Amino acid sequence: MSTQRVFLIRHGETEWSLSGQHTGITDIPLTANGRTLPKRLAPVLAQMTFARVFTSPLSRARETCMLAGLGERAEIDDDLVEWNYGDYEGLTPEEIRAAAPGWMIFTDGCPGGESAEDVGRRVDAVIERVRAVGKHVALFAHGHVFRVFAARWIGLPPTAGRHFLLDTATLSVLGYYRGGSAIKRWNAPISVEGIQVAAPTRSGSAAGRLISEHQPSKEVECYDHR
Repeated sequence: MSTQRVFLIRHGETEWSLSGQHTGITDIPLTANGRTLPKRLAPVLAQMTFARVFTSPLSRARETCMLAGLGERAEIDDDLVEWNYGDYEGLTPEEIRAAAPGWMIFTDGCPGGESAEDVGRRVDAVIERVRAVGKHVALFAHGHVFRVFAARWIGLPPTAGRHFLLDTATLSVLGYYRGGSAIKRWNAPISVEGIQVAAPTRSGSAAGRLISEHQPSKEVECYDHR
């Protein structure tokens, strides 16, 4: 049975994530708050031994990686770049639906940009490289590409990413269960305590429960996209 764990760290807050604007290939920097939270993840990640660390080439992901303490080891992976929103870049969902009622990115894609299948092909290439490592891997990237990643990791079509909501400055952990791919943690928020992923242990450390390689999996609830 594989003990590999894949840590997905979504970048911190940006001005466009606050306003709800679709931020694909536009290189928006982190806000002051967006730079603060990843630092609190560093002590958790420092307790893991990662064979490889990959990051999106966009600065908001690379800076999150650096602030979380893994920047010096990170390798740029162009396939981890965010969904190309094409004509919808910089627009809010409300603005898009005013022109295209009922639009949903996972089923309709983006004119002048990518479809879910396009992103799925990129993600599949990353998953193949990650599985080949065989040991723990950390990935730093973006909301929509990670939602597709989660779906493809467990064998669902790229469009199933609609069921995996993902906030900024969060950590998720993928792995295996009884020989099959599984999601061990999803959308765990970084807080002043570091990472809120489980009830504190008797020693008061929730982070310690997160990084244990042999603890039983916890059920994950996933919801439909707006």
